[in-house]
Amino acid sequence: MKVKQIIKLLIACFIAALLLPISSAFGSPNAKSESPEAVVHKLQNGLLHVMQEGQKSGYDGRYQYLESIIDQSHDIDMIIKTILGATYWMQLDKTQQDQLVATFRQLTIATYASQFTAHDGEAFKIVEQRELPREQALIRSQLITQSDSGTVNFDYVLHQNDGHWLIVNILFDGVSDLAIKRGEYRAIMQKDGYQALIDKLKEKIALTRQNP
Repeated sequence: MKVKQIIKLLIACFIAALLLPISSAFGSPNAKSESPEAVVHKLQNGLLHVMQEGQKSGYDGRYQYLESIIDQSHDIDMIIKTILGATYWMQLDKTQQDQLVATFRQLTIATYASQFTAHDGEAFKIVEQRELPREQALIRSQLITQSDSGTVNFDYVLHQNDGHWLIVNILFDGVSDLAIKRGEYRAIMQKDGYQALIDKLKEKIALTRQNP
């Protein structure tokens, strides 16, 4: 091989190396995996869509539209396990665990469907992303409204599950949704047991339907 050909080959290899993605806490060994910001962006785009179509779609339409979006953006299993804690979770048999996960998933989707019902010029804006301990990521965002309420802060904590970034906690203006539910759900488990918790979640699901 001539010297010029060798030089051209080396330059080509160097350029190819520069084009390779650089791994970081926001990357993933899975090339198809979305970044934490992309996961949050997709969720928020879905919420804006149901707000814009809210009254036309109705509660059932919003719920059906959000199902796949929530499944792809939230680690429902990890969230409910964290809420209960290992002690209460291990007290449940497999059937009970599966029922609790399914019911909590339904409540999560139903809550979004009942709260994001109409659009009045609101817009989401991502303001920061940074790494957290234990290979987690934080995406800080704002919901900018045209009303007197002004701006609402939504902070998302994500972790990786099987190479995919998923939401495990949301803070609304600094208040942790996980912490609120942890206190409530564990108190029910301690006082009245598993069936009382299931009944309470189903009651909450029924209440979401009051906002068509």
